[in-house]
Amino acid sequence: MLLVAAVGAWLGIFLSGTVRTQVGPVETGMSLRPAWDGETVVDASPLGTLTFQTHAAPLRLRITLENIDQERAKALLEDPRLADRLPDLIEDDLLHGVRDLVIRSLLCAGAGALVAVLMVFRRPRTALMGLLAASVALAATGALAALTFRPSSLVEPRYSGLVAAAPSLVGSAESIVTRFESYRSQLTKLVTNVSKLYDTVSTLPLYDADPKTIRVLHISDIHLNPIAWNVIRSLKDQFAVDFVIDTGDISDHGTKAENKFVEEISTLKVPYVFVRGNHDSMTTQKAVARQKNAIVLDGETREVAGLTIYGLGDPRFTPDKSVSVDADPAALAEFGRAHRDRAAAARPDLIAVHDAEVGRGFSGAASMILAGHTHERRTTMLPTGTRILIQGSTGGAGLRALEHAQPTPVQASVLYFDKETRRLQAWDDITLGGLGEQSVYIQRHVEPDPQRMISPEPTTAPSPTGSATGTPPSPAAGPPLWHQGQSSPMLQRSPTEGDRES
Repeated sequence: MLLVAAVGAWLGIFLSGTVRTQVGPVETGMSLRPAWDGETVVDASPLGTLTFQTHAAPLRLRITLENIDQERAKALLEDPRLADRLPDLIEDDLLHGVRDLVIRSLLCAGAGALVAVLMVFRRPRTALMGLLAASVALAATGALAALTFRPSSLVEPRYSGLVAAAPSLVGSAESIVTRFESYRSQLTKLVTNVSKLYDTVSTLPLYDADPKTIRVLHISDIHLNPIAWNVIRSLKDQFAVDFVIDTGDISDHGTKAENKFVEEISTLKVPYVFVRGNHDSMTTQKAVARQKNAIVLDGETREVAGLTIYGLGDPRFTPDKSVSVDADPAALAEFGRAHRDRAAAARPDLIAVHDAEVGRGFSGAASMILAGHTHERRTTMLPTGTRILIQGSTGGAGLRALEHAQPTPVQASVLYFDKETRRLQAWDDITLGGLGEQSVYIQRHVEPDPQRMISPEPTTAPSPTGSATGTPPSPAAGPPLWHQGQSSPMLQRSPTEGDRES
């Protein structure tokens, strides 16, 4: 009976939902969940997450920052009189929110225990005993949380997320050591800094989507960076995307130890289309395929949210240094060309590959090809009318960001397809500053000729490594006709002879 009551109470707390409350200028969502470690988690997605060891009871309080009241935040930050009242205001708001959350959780836990025992034993007296036992356990847990509460934990946070946001969210370690203050002032500092930082991301312009639009989030080259999941989750919700498409290199070395990283895919709750990159092994591919909402494409075609997608994994696995790897652009294009007929037979709306050189082999098989690999966002129109869009690194290239003088930005794009024609209408390029930077940038592009004719690639097609000047480009720099998505005049017109390669 005690076990059934405990399970029922746990389910009741789990289903109790989220209490929304205003903490100063910040609109928050509070939830309470059973956990092995007593802690408070502040989720300032996509800036990062702060974890505080606030108590010893087996409960986790999660506070999610939902929105910023910009007018109220501005008034509090600029008016000294209002700023002086901020500590009391924040403390009162937090206490009010926690009190409402505790009451709701207790009621739901008691109801869960009562219903669970009644369903299993079918005896009202036993059900009341279960409710009593659950009430005693909950009261003891609440008392333990109150008795072990540590206000000083607010100056000892555990931070994960964007490095750029860490100094502001965590605060200055030097000032904490030399001038330890009460938790009330630390709360004030945290809310004030969050108001300044979170406002940057929360005010990203929303696309007023036509109901006939299919919205796709294109990501690539995460390279084991956990920051990417916060960004992906935020963009998925904000732009209400129908599915995510990942063009590879989710891992770094393709080892079994890295498989745990891909489990975040299942938390996104939208289809996640994946094609293998040159850093992803077959072990990685299988780990992704095990996620309940993942769709792995490797020489296959699937319809997702109304779009027919053909995907092909990268033929290379570069972390294995014992195997020679052919990175010749012509060979990669030939690899894609060998699969073009199979792809064209399925009449796909979208083709996904990891390397754009492989994508060139599919020229004329679809109107749109997505790729990654270079960690630099670029796009071009091929002579057949096929557009290739290379995504930058959604993980800021992982630890590779430390290898360059300038940080690698975190990049992703939201693509808008017409539901009837299934052609690309527009896309938003979203860029967040990499390590050491605080910036958010979004650029809208409109497809100039969505209904353009897509011509089959001629059998005597020129080499994809050629250039307009006849000088072969270096693989690192990419073909000379790739253009940056933010500024290229080619994006605003249909392909002409000047766009075609020699």
